[in-house]
Amino acid sequence: MTAIVELKNATKVVNNGMNEEKVILDNVSLEIYEHDFITILGGNGAGKSTLFNTLAGTLPLTSGQVLIQGEDVTHYGPEKRAKYLSRVFQDPKMGTAPRMTVAENLLIAKFRGEKRGLVPRRLAQYKDEFKEVLSQIGNGLEGHMDTAVEFLSGGQRQALSLLMATLNVPNSCFSMSTQQRWIQRPVKP
Repeated sequence: MTAIVELKNATKVVNNGMNEEKVILDNVSLEIYEHDFITILGGNGAGKSTLFNTLAGTLPLTSGQVLIQGEDVTHYGPEKRAKYLSRVFQDPKMGTAPRMTVAENLLIAKFRGEKRGLVPRRLAQYKDEFKEVLSQIGNGLEGHMDTAVEFLSGGQRQALSLLMATLNVPNSCFSMSTQQRWIQRPVKP
């Protein structure tokens, strides 16, 4: 069985600006398979965010490899990796476009990782689909389809961010059953 995500001998060294190098990740290897549930624990400065940023492609490795679904994506940027994975940030303001509406954010997520070019967005044809998915969450987002995300509560933003990350299930690390279980357990506002 091929790992969904794999790190091979991943090392990240940073310079602190005073000609001192600090090793954040030191020859880390990790394999994540379908249905795995993984928790990353560690104190401040342990490398948790660095690990996720190297997986997402926002921080390049000093050495080692990142493979997603067996493909070496080590030298891919975050835009190219977006077709394989998505992320939910700790800060509910990140991961969404605050001045765009809930529906517009979902439309971006629906086509994440695809080349789009300059074409009409056709938002209206997806609104019923988005409303149906939002109504299953149970926090009132379906009534805010035309509301700019910046006006949502923190909890609503976090729920939207998680939904956006799992909207394109075939290309994410979440299985369809995981997304369905999440949708079936309403988040209370």
